Amino acid sequence: MQLTAEVLTRQLDLADTLLAGRDRMLEPQDLPGRYGRVVRALDHVLNACGCEAVVGGGWAVWRHGYVGRVTQDVDIVLPKASVDEFLRAATLSGFEQLAQPKGRWPKLLHRETGIEVDVLPEGGRPGTVSRPAPTTIPHPQAMGAVRGILKYISLPSLVELKLAAGRLRDEADVVELARENRDRVDELRRHLQAVHPQYASRFQEILTQLDDSSCG
Repeated sequence: MQLTAEVLTRQLDLADTLLAGRDRMLEPQDLPGRYGRVVRALDHVLNACGCEAVVGGGWAVWRHGYVGRVTQDVDIVLPKASVDEFLRAATLSGFEQLAQPKGRWPKLLHRETGIEVDVLPEGGRPGTVSRPAPTTIPHPQAMGAVRGILKYISLPSLVELKLAAGRLRDEADVVELARENRDRVDELRRHLQAVHPQYASRFQEILTQLDDSSCG
């Protein structure tokens, strides 16, 4: 998206709204304006398919404490077995499936709001071509999903996916999530160790960096 004065103003207004309503916006359906409308449209598709999904990405980072995080799109994790049916139903419910390069995960455009929806399929492997993750994306039920309605991904699963992605911006999100959830650090360590020792090791390195910056 091109950064125009109109887009910047809209993003600043959104940031103000989110900050003011932080204590009330506990579910994806509570998001304001265009974002709430696209969530409700996704709920309609999930109900039609009888499947479950969780919201990940930037909105989940915001929900779990990093209030400065504002994003342009919506990321959802879907069960592998439901992806094709979900995409078919979405194209009949106000969404357009966007063309993607071969091997890339599906992307939708909500026509009414202009918001893009990135679909992260269960079993997909995060990371980059040169550094693929050692694990794949779990089933949404393991991350807090409820059938027929969008829920936010759980904090441990969010940190897991961020570390699996392995990008600098994702690790920066992990830093902020750890900073805002210090009372849950032990829980996060246990979860990551159970998923893969590489994630637990990297998380510990991030915590060390965080402690060093706090001391400075």
